[in-house]
Amino acid sequence: MFYYFDWTFIILLPAMILVAIAQFQVSSNFNKYSRVKGGMGITGAEAARKMLDKNGLYDVQIRPVKGSLTDHYDPRTKTVNLSEPVYGSDSVSAVGVACHECGHALQHAHSFFPLVFRNSIVPLVNIASSFSWILVVGGLVLMGMSEAPDGGIGSTILNIGIIAFLIVVLFHLVTLPVEINASHRAVVQISDMHLVLPENEVGVRKVLGAAALTYLGALVMALANLLRILAIANMSRRN
Repeated sequence: MFYYFDWTFIILLPAMILVAIAQFQVSSNFNKYSRVKGGMGITGAEAARKMLDKNGLYDVQIRPVKGSLTDHYDPRTKTVNLSEPVYGSDSVSAVGVACHECGHALQHAHSFFPLVFRNSIVPLVNIASSFSWILVVGGLVLMGMSEAPDGGIGSTILNIGIIAFLIVVLFHLVTLPVEINASHRAVVQISDMHLVLPENEVGVRKVLGAAALTYLGALVMALANLLRILAIANMSRRN
């Protein structure tokens, strides 16, 4: 079994390379444009407030949170939470990231279906991601111990683990259009509201484009893990 685990590890390599590239792009672009002023003297928090107010979302609050790249929109409390390097900075990166999170607030207000669907499956995804590997490994071990030609109960447990991984893949699949759409909303509104100088809009697109690449990397990694598990399961059943 461990021989097959080692052999199938090669399936993960392309995904690992993409994830590494995405993380490098996010870090380098965010840091680069954190040193470039937006040109309009507007901080991330101020840009977020302007975008929310322009779209009638006066009830959505903006809060600072600790850390770097910890920015997120919380639909439960209707709050745009901005990290320390974003909240009070007037850089291109800060304005872009802040408006991206406001894009999620707009999605929430307009019941954007991919966001609604993603939020609805979060509890199921949390359970699936917590137990998927346990079920897969446990199923493989039990199959190896079973004398039944079909693998017995181990095969059933393995199948449940595979279904759990499919749920995780589905989550990453629906997350990608959610994030791309939020970035598109941000870019359009930043341009329309002149929240940065026109020549700095390219910086906003680079920062948000690099962020989208990380979600693509997460999806590819989830798919690679699923393919690896299917390969292991197939070999185990043949043996």
